[in-house]
Amino acid sequence: MAEFSPGLEGVVAAQTEISEVDGQNGRLIYRGGHLIQDVADKTYEEIAYLLWHGQLPGRQQLAELHDGMAAGRKLKPQTLAALRALPADCDPMDALRTGLSAQGAAPDCPKPTLDQAISYTAVTPTIVAATYRLQRGEEPIEPRDALGHAANFLHMLDGKEPDHDRTHYLQTYLVMLADHGLNASTFSARVTASTGTDLCSALVAAIGALKGPAHGGAATAAMNMLDEIGSPKNAEQWLTDAIDHHQRFMGFGHRVYRTYDPRAKILRELARSANPKFYELASVTEEHALRILKQRHPERPNATNVDYYSAGILQAAGFPKNFFTCVFAASRISGWTAHVLEYMEKDGRIIRPASQWLGPQPRELKRAEAG
Repeated sequence: MAEFSPGLEGVVAAQTEISEVDGQNGRLIYRGGHLIQDVADKTYEEIAYLLWHGQLPGRQQLAELHDGMAAGRKLKPQTLAALRALPADCDPMDALRTGLSAQGAAPDCPKPTLDQAISYTAVTPTIVAATYRLQRGEEPIEPRDALGHAANFLHMLDGKEPDHDRTHYLQTYLVMLADHGLNASTFSARVTASTGTDLCSALVAAIGALKGPAHGGAATAAMNMLDEIGSPKNAEQWLTDAIDHHQRFMGFGHRVYRTYDPRAKILRELARSANPKFYELASVTEEHALRILKQRHPERPNATNVDYYSAGILQAAGFPKNFFTCVFAASRISGWTAHVLEYMEKDGRIIRPASQWLGPQPRELKRAEAG
């Protein structure tokens, strides 16, 4: 029998050409051997095309993708009705899960297709923005066909023409988080799709996994930590007290990376200009945190991960911290759909790992004596 590995640590459960997380060397590779640093200046549409097709689009392909995404942005009546029926104080991820499920409700179970992947990727920001406005007592704003993916997302939040800087902040974040190997939510999407179900069901499963604080909630947790610290002068004492009480430093350490997360390097530099007040606190806190972690846990690599500086970028783009995970989902959905399409094309076999029995051997069942 194969050896048990808690959390499937080190178990190879997929073969993929979509992305590679090189933890030893601190590299993230997107399709076709593109390092994340090499595509940081691309639009989200270009990255989505890359993940779906294996190459960057030409001008004609990009125009066609823009038209396809514009056509898929509008909410169906049942989706808007489902969002309106939710409590105003519900978790935005619950609203996203409900909204996407309503958007995908159909009389049959269609096989996942690229057109569906484009539509679900396009409509996710619409669901998030509608939720944001409904929770503020405001009416949702219709998407604008002429705007790019990131700019349209921001437009639907407040109805204003998004400026170049805010669009750039969001665009960079979306590109950085679009895919990341076989993480928990991506694995959930693959497992669900392997049963032969529809693409929407696989995406809803992924959203459920991403909602967990150990996965998609880390950027919000990092912002909460920095809010508690409050000032650079408080950072060292706060961190020392926290580690003395066995509390985790949010935004540090990663399951795969043994070095500084390459995405965090890019977002760190962007945060310097995008969110100077945040950067001042975050950079000082980071310096103290890395030193303390090295002193207390020299046996463990605890470099900065993408969630730490994601918080400052999302704040600069205009998102409240309780919506950070939803924006994460709006980015990762292109990766989720790419993985589902790849799995169903190349394998499609239902994912069914073994378990290790720890109970007693079979024995004769006896009834309890009457008392």
